[in-house]
Amino acid sequence: MVPFVGWDMPVQYEGILAEARAVRTHAGIFDVSHMGRFTVGGPGARALLDWVHTADIGEAMPVGRARYGLFCNESGGIIDDGIIYRLGEARFLVIANAANAQAVFAWLERWRDERGEEATLADITDQVAMVALQGPRAIEIITSVSDFDSSAVRPFRIAESQMDGRRAWVARTGYTGEDGVEIMPASGDASAIWDLLASAGAAPCGLGSRDTLRLEAGLPLHGNDIDATTNPIEAGLERFVALQSGDFCGADAIRHIAETGPERRLAGFRTLQRGAMPRQHALILAGGETVGEVTSGGFSPSLDTQIGLGYVPVQLADPGCQLHVDVRGRAVEIETISLPFYTRPRQA
Repeated sequence: MVPFVGWDMPVQYEGILAEARAVRTHAGIFDVSHMGRFTVGGPGARALLDWVHTADIGEAMPVGRARYGLFCNESGGIIDDGIIYRLGEARFLVIANAANAQAVFAWLERWRDERGEEATLADITDQVAMVALQGPRAIEIITSVSDFDSSAVRPFRIAESQMDGRRAWVARTGYTGEDGVEIMPASGDASAIWDLLASAGAAPCGLGSRDTLRLEAGLPLHGNDIDATTNPIEAGLERFVALQSGDFCGADAIRHIAETGPERRLAGFRTLQRGAMPRQHALILAGGETVGEVTSGGFSPSLDTQIGLGYVPVQLADPGCQLHVDVRGRAVEIETISLPFYTRPRQA
């Protein structure tokens, strides 16, 4: 157990590699109650969220749908990334990263007041817990212990379900690269739901394996791979930005970068030799000169090699570029490769 932005969080149970393999081959559960959860309602809710979030939260977003996107400042820097769920006609749920939860809530309050939107905001983080169930057997498990209907709740959708007499939102989303759900019950019901999922065969997993899994899936971590000094174009997240139709905070700056082209790109890489493990802030070298630095790195049990992410000049970001990374004074050869590193197998 370790302190993590005001929460006590488990790093591991059985072990990071064992937990990562459990999620890739079976199913695992994560307590992600540290994530921020806010509701936004009222006649101005949609307009407010459409302004602060880069995804299209317009009329085309139906009830029960989820959209991933970014909260950007006026210059296009990424304040946070997060998912917005539409719960009702004028009711939405916003998920923010734990370290940025207060900043995102303040951002919502600022733009509601400045733009005069008729929207009510509520921080429900303490009232509603969050448990992620992920892996190839996750849907089988959630279906066996609840009235969850996987045929109706397809990926990036949310619905209310009953689990052993307890009500919870169940969203077909996650942060591991696997199919699965994120379950949001009343906080008082979280332990019972955790035990129910564990008894159905899901392996308890901690922060360590979650970071390994998201890195394998090529998913950015705010504070490592993206932050207020990076923009969605250089981070490779333009597909989550409504560039053509959206009028959102930072849109002009992001469109300008998209039109002129970024100077650097977030690239994925693997080491070409065993043993060396690139970590955050390790320097990336080309011809002996520093051209960037690692933002995330670690061992991939799925690929059986060391992998990482880092910003490099655009001309060096294409797959197949041979570079080096400085690991404790040793120049380790790396090769840029396409993201994601891992893609889950198609199910028959």
